[in-house]
Amino acid sequence: MLLERQTPSHLEPRPESFAALMEMYEENYLALRRLCPELERQPVRSVSRVAGALDLYLEVLERTRYTTTLHLTYRFDHQGERREQPDMRVRLFHDARQAEVLELHCRSIGDGAVPEMLSGHPGLVCRWRHNRFLYKWLRYCLRQGHRFLADTESQVAAVE
Repeated sequence: MLLERQTPSHLEPRPESFAALMEMYEENYLALRRLCPELERQPVRSVSRVAGALDLYLEVLERTRYTTTLHLTYRFDHQGERREQPDMRVRLFHDARQAEVLELHCRSIGDGAVPEMLSGHPGLVCRWRHNRFLYKWLRYCLRQGHRFLADTESQVAAVE
């Protein structure tokens, strides 16, 4: 028998609400820590390679006592040009145990212009969408088996 959550509906955070966004920040922090369990020892540049999946690239952009800023992406070659999609910067707040998308670029590969979705636009809905994307992407990467372990051969300290 499965036990269902018995939280009254009036106490559940509404999608795109501030409370739901804060909850998503917490979930994303936990997922990033599963993806990078040894974040304190993580090389500045790493790649996670899993058979049958795209290589996942990680770069530690900044480390402070209470925060870590990461760049997370896949790399594609398109007509002789390297593209990073999605191209995401995320800040982890270790004291609050939250992770927030700082910047997200989703480029389409086509013959025309390359539209980008940029953070920096004020508003709860924009933050919700960016962090919801991170939420889904992290779970996808974890299901594929991606991990960044500081002492394994799946890591490459000097990535192009």
